Amino acid sequence: MVKTKHSILNGYQNKAAQQQKQIDGLKRKLNNISFSRLGLFIAEILMVALIINFGFEWFFGVLLFVPLVLFLVLVKKQTTVQKELAYTRALLWVYQNEINQLSDGKNGYDNGNAYADEYHPYASDLDIFGQGSLYSYVNRCNTNDGLDLLAANLSRANDKATILQRQEAIAELINHIAQTFHFRAELQDHKPEQLRVIKNKLQHELPGQLKFARNRTLRLYVKLVPFVTMGMLALAIGYGGLLWQFFALVLLFNSGLTFFNLAAINRVYNGFGKGSAMLNAFAGTVKWTEDVKWNSTYIKGFFDSSKSDQPVSAQIRSLSAIIQAFDARLNIIVSAFLNLFLLWDLKCSINLSNWHDKSSIQLIKGMLRISQFEELISFATLSYNQPDWNFPLIEDNFHFSASKLGHPLIPEKVRVLNDFNVTANPTVDIVTGSNMAGKSTFLRTAGINMVLAFTGAAVCAAQMSVSIFNILSYMRIKDSLNDQTSTFKAELNRLKMILDAIQTNQNSFVLIDEMLRGTNSKDKYLGSKVFIEKMIEQKTPALFATHDLQLSEMEEDHPEKIRNYHFDIQISEGEMNFDYKLKHGPCKTFNAALLLKQIGLTLT
Repeated sequence: MVKTKHSILNGYQNKAAQQQKQIDGLKRKLNNISFSRLGLFIAEILMVALIINFGFEWFFGVLLFVPLVLFLVLVKKQTTVQKELAYTRALLWVYQNEINQLSDGKNGYDNGNAYADEYHPYASDLDIFGQGSLYSYVNRCNTNDGLDLLAANLSRANDKATILQRQEAIAELINHIAQTFHFRAELQDHKPEQLRVIKNKLQHELPGQLKFARNRTLRLYVKLVPFVTMGMLALAIGYGGLLWQFFALVLLFNSGLTFFNLAAINRVYNGFGKGSAMLNAFAGTVKWTEDVKWNSTYIKGFFDSSKSDQPVSAQIRSLSAIIQAFDARLNIIVSAFLNLFLLWDLKCSINLSNWHDKSSIQLIKGMLRISQFEELISFATLSYNQPDWNFPLIEDNFHFSASKLGHPLIPEKVRVLNDFNVTANPTVDIVTGSNMAGKSTFLRTAGINMVLAFTGAAVCAAQMSVSIFNILSYMRIKDSLNDQTSTFKAELNRLKMILDAIQTNQNSFVLIDEMLRGTNSKDKYLGSKVFIEKMIEQKTPALFATHDLQLSEMEEDHPEKIRNYHFDIQISEGEMNFDYKLKHGPCKTFNAALLLKQIGLTLT
């Protein structure tokens, strides 16, 4: 069955409805548990009242014990149901986010505004980062490393081998798309920086913080202390006398030993506190990646080829168990008892030291794998949601050809598709046209689809084949009061960046939208003309959008090096109609007079 966007949206809506139904059932279950706990609490009070009124009998003792046991069972059950409810809500959010994305383009993940850079060769002009950007459209990452990887891949072109490997990996992930939603749900409730905090803790902080836990004498005593304390307690109970004092001295020594190492213990614990649930979630995501037999070379590269006694997911769960045991110190009464009798904090520190020596390197690599999968899943979800998009062919020699090419950020119902091809040799393609006719959008359409192609993603086109270019753009040029830079100076700076770049990279592709707006019309024309001639001399392909029809006349002097295209308008009864279709030749129809007339200015 061929999937359509409509069927995909229906699938998400059905999944969301199922999750909502499950959430309602879990809420009812929690309410029932709460009422049952209240009933057991009342029953316990009644048992105490009976004992007070009628005296203690053995069957009263049994009846007193039963509600208490059942109450503890319900507490454990409630914790389990609450975890299931939290996960189900996270999964519902994931499905609902895809519904919102397909329905109105809204994505609840980070929009990448932190990566915005107006000095980047193309990011600002092509809307790569920030509100309403390509990043905000694609992103499904929830860890800092995943966010960084996605930004890096959108900021530069990969080599051909990497692009092809990533295409293969993304296609393979699409076959596992249902599991990727669960992968994302496991990470949904965790802050992006948490994974990085743990990695920093393991890699840079713990080696020094755990030095005290490597003391051999301390390790031996901690290993023996349960036998020492319980043995002394048994002897004191059996023989009494001075043995009680010796037992008290043992507890005092244990207390002093814990207090002496308390600062070091706190440093070890800091950063991990209450982190066992988060680590278990990470273990769940990693385990899925381990359980699948991956075929793509790119994904296989995420896994360490060296053999380990335990898979990374098991190592994470081992760390989680240690941290969960460590969390006992959060209860003052329980902590005091465990440290007096078992040196619990020191025991957990030693266990953590043993784990760190054995598993920390593997775990750090495993945590990076989570982010690597997140970044690829972002593009796999994009391809799954857009079944009409296609993976481009990557050519070795100069090439760009596309049919039904559209802008991915324009809603499908208003998106206009165009065909475009370059010749065998680089040309400067001058695009003229009326205001609002589509010149700038077409340049951005070509550029943003190249960006997608060079990440290994599907592109918004029926067909596209392209060689790898260094994209350079000149579109949104702004002045800067802080830098004391005028618009014209900013334009010159951008032009210098482009000229320097094409000197060092022969595979550049330049996108220019209305050059030298900050100067007079004569200098603007002459400057644009000189720049176009420079592109021809450097054999650098360019799309050059302009209102200056004089520039289109350059085709006569350079018939093999310059091509003319245009976007026009149809005027009917004083009304303007745009079809946004790219056509050959220079533009003949302009709309400035009509636009000026609408605001009360008439050209004569």
